[in-house]
Amino acid sequence: MDLPDVGIPPQLARRMSMAEQYEYVRTRLTRRRALVTAGAVAGGLLTGCSGSGTTTSTPSARASATSKVPGSAVTPFGRHLAFGADPRTQMRISWQVPAAVKKPYVRIGARPDELGRKVEAEIRDLHTPGVEGVRLALEQYYVHAALDDLLPGTTYYYGVGHDGFDPASAPHRATVASFRTAPANPESFVFTAFGDQGVSDAAEASDDLLLRQEPAFHLHAGDICYANVNGRGTEADGYDPGFWDLFMKQNEQVAKTVPWMVTTGNHDMEAWYSPDGYGGQVARFSLPANGFDPNAAPGVYSFVYGNVGFVALDANDVSYEIPANLGYSEGRQTKWLDGRLRELRATKGIDFLVVFFHHCAYSTSTHASDGGVRAEWLPLFAEHQVDLVINGHNHVYERTDAIKNGEVGRPVPIGGATDPARDGTVYVTAGGGGKDLYGFPAGVAESYEGRVKDRESVDTFQWTKSRTAKKETVEWSRVRYRGFSVLKVEASSGARPQLKVSALAHDGKRVDHFEVRRGA
Repeated sequence: MDLPDVGIPPQLARRMSMAEQYEYVRTRLTRRRALVTAGAVAGGLLTGCSGSGTTTSTPSARASATSKVPGSAVTPFGRHLAFGADPRTQMRISWQVPAAVKKPYVRIGARPDELGRKVEAEIRDLHTPGVEGVRLALEQYYVHAALDDLLPGTTYYYGVGHDGFDPASAPHRATVASFRTAPANPESFVFTAFGDQGVSDAAEASDDLLLRQEPAFHLHAGDICYANVNGRGTEADGYDPGFWDLFMKQNEQVAKTVPWMVTTGNHDMEAWYSPDGYGGQVARFSLPANGFDPNAAPGVYSFVYGNVGFVALDANDVSYEIPANLGYSEGRQTKWLDGRLRELRATKGIDFLVVFFHHCAYSTSTHASDGGVRAEWLPLFAEHQVDLVINGHNHVYERTDAIKNGEVGRPVPIGGATDPARDGTVYVTAGGGGKDLYGFPAGVAESYEGRVKDRESVDTFQWTKSRTAKKETVEWSRVRYRGFSVLKVEASSGARPQLKVSALAHDGKRVDHFEVRRGA
């Protein structure tokens, strides 16, 4: 029997380099050949052969067919880490396999040649139905292991495996990687952030720049992969799940050692998976399960690292601009946010609160600002004195002055400093992670370090205010850079706790920097 067609859908091919197109086709062919080897054709269970939108096999039958692939022929890929709710003692290790395997596990130890501890892992099978003339049905297998009771501030070595593939054996020792748990009381640490990454040369360059900053972890502000082309949260969106394979391979160089803390963007609403299009995110990532409902909203959670409390939110729940999931939590997310910020602000030893999500509260670029975000969450940010808000969605770098009561509470020029208790909150759009760049409205110049163009006010694109599009003239847009960039933040404690925030272009040059101080 001939192998199924693995041609690249035109909407994806237009966004891929020749090298990416080659890798895409090679990946699809490898998977199809593995399934044929498994004897799935003989059993009539090779999903995707008909090209229809339905499948007659049950999940257990599909797993049974692919489990005939010898474990020794299946190589794990796409390793990615995430903290549990306590980064000092918990790590989640996730990866992907091109076919179902038996008894997956993680080996872990204090040295790369002593992986004595063995932790069982679970497989999450993600089935995407085919659409005639558009895409083949596809099975993807994501594997997850939860490591608890770790020691704070400790480097661990780990390898992922299954029956037939042992990372501690000589042929596979090169796959061993490492991670470090959070220290109990770090004097300082670095984290990085961006959103809107995708798969591209620019996305890979962002990863390279990120690694050079040696961060303790990375915040991803949504629109992770762009397998969903249109990002409207409906089944009419163009979609190819195979693009996730490319993304996982691309980011493994970083995410296998740097915890990758993602949240949910509009392109991450994949309507083919329930509930609310988030089944794919549940399958691919293991994130802290302390939000209001980790199964319904996997991108909503919090964690504490050192003297900073971090809160991840799903802005699809409140977005006026892209209403597919507007109100899906029925207010539960906002109620949880209020309680969590209150709890964190009252916790001894936490100096700063950092919130990250996808849609912008304040931006002048293409999508501009989202009125739903402003209406639902900004009053809580003000009440609990959130120190820094990080967004994506607009594919630029833009940074506000300190904003208080909807206006400039204090100008924060490049190199300046602010105290949120006095001045208000700074909002950063860090959407230059690798996807095609946006611009600013006509007549609005870029203004960044080394090229400052001060002006009293700028005009925005139309933004969604009270569910209708409006334009506004604003005074809060302090820094604007139309280029790929990575946000770097150095947090320090002590007598004068501070966040040193920098934005770095792909060539390593700084395009912005400022400080957030408590008790300044």
